[in-house]
Amino acid sequence: AGIPILPGSIEPISDPKEALKRALDVGFPVMLKAAQGGGGRGMRLVEKPEDFEKSFFMAQKEAFAAFKDGRLYIEKFIPRARHIEVQVAGDKAGNVVHFYERDCSLQRRHQKLLEEAPAPRIDDDLRERIAEAAIKGTSHIGYESVGTMEFLLDEDGNFYFMEMNTRIQVEHPVTEMVTDTDLVKIQILIAAGEEIPFTQDQIKLNGHAIEARINAEDPEKNFTPRTGEITQLHKPGGPGIRVDSHIYQGYKIPPFYDSLLAKLIVKGRNRREAINKMKRALEEFIIEGVPTTIPFHREIMEDPLFQDGKVYTNFLSQVSLKGGKH
Repeated sequence: AGIPILPGSIEPISDPKEALKRALDVGFPVMLKAAQGGGGRGMRLVEKPEDFEKSFFMAQKEAFAAFKDGRLYIEKFIPRARHIEVQVAGDKAGNVVHFYERDCSLQRRHQKLLEEAPAPRIDDDLRERIAEAAIKGTSHIGYESVGTMEFLLDEDGNFYFMEMNTRIQVEHPVTEMVTDTDLVKIQILIAAGEEIPFTQDQIKLNGHAIEARINAEDPEKNFTPRTGEITQLHKPGGPGIRVDSHIYQGYKIPPFYDSLLAKLIVKGRNRREAINKMKRALEEFIIEGVPTTIPFHREIMEDPLFQDGKVYTNFLSQVSLKGGKH
């Protein structure tokens, strides 16, 4: 489709010798990725050739345990990369639109913790080029639903296609907030055979939105998931505040599912206002009985680098918060 991609293997590889040869061609550091991977599982960074064979076997073992498929992709690793994704939709009539981009760079173990829209420190030219690439890819495959084209952005403004998520994502509310659209409704309309009910020029950006994932995890203990009963619950409210959640006071958190308890989404007229609103909402959000990521998000809102929009996918390994490095 003519979308830029990272140097690496086009097809997944299962033979370690062939994989090392390809990695040397690409140049270290490289990222190993499970062919059937998702949710950050089955990924391993290899910084030098002498570590490759051991890392390859370990990644294979992880991939097979999680997905019953030990094949791996090899991909050039970009240091200080940003994770930028574009929300798209396509219908049966061939109409394709985008809803601008989200920045999902604040992660731990390749799992997103906080997302915002639009992406900070991206000018109109770069925003347009990434959106055009997303539209081109979506149109090329004749896609019919809502979805997300995900890209890695390097420090020089070059971006590379990473994957497409063919579903509604956890972070879709930030896009809904800044484009005044209901993405779930659009997905249902498309599935029912309807056309997308507006054109690209009718989709406007309005304000700035941030989403904090409130997980039943202990940030002080490397984000270890926790189970237990929620003994007290108070959700924040007010203009520009949205809470998506299934929990209630007395809810028992089971060990069988994702640790996500709630999504706290705020919208402001600009990024500074959204950060201030998120600070207030986090102070109002009370969940007792289990540790959560609420204190962690409070620290992030106060971090000078985050406030300047200087967040990369390895951000948490580079900064020290009150609880030490996460």
